[in-house]
Amino acid sequence: MTNTIAYDEVLQNFKTLLKLNNLKYTTQRELILKIIYDNDGHFTPEDIYNLIKESHPEVKLGIATVYRTLTLLEDENIVNSISFGTQGKKYEFGITNHHDHLVCLKCGNIEEFYDELIEERQEEIAKKFNFKMSNHVMKITGTCSACQAKG
Repeated sequence: MTNTIAYDEVLQNFKTLLKLNNLKYTTQRELILKIIYDNDGHFTPEDIYNLIKESHPEVKLGIATVYRTLTLLEDENIVNSISFGTQGKKYEFGITNHHDHLVCLKCGNIEEFYDELIEERQEEIAKKFNFKMSNHVMKITGTCSACQAKG
């Protein structure tokens, strides 16, 4: 899905967020943000850590920094996560056009989709129950076509 905000604006918001939380701006924290912004897809903290180590071997980075930064970014809706239970979470950039997910339980593949009818029904249901909906997350789990073909 396409990013709906320019990176410079995201970075400025991130720097403000760090300041408000009495945290220092560091190259490591920015690289975590940049990796998620620049790459479509869904990443584990370990994926992000490895991508940074591969692309910037000169940067000292601990996996704990990745986890702490992702928590901060998720709390501010800059990134979203999809939970895989005991397997942890995968993260994606959160300031994009709204979409939902199909998650294969065999291979872990994540397919993004948008369906206007589903969006309309959710609004109707919220209205029926006099519920003011601010957001929703839909994750449909099952088996993708590739895994089905394997048997």
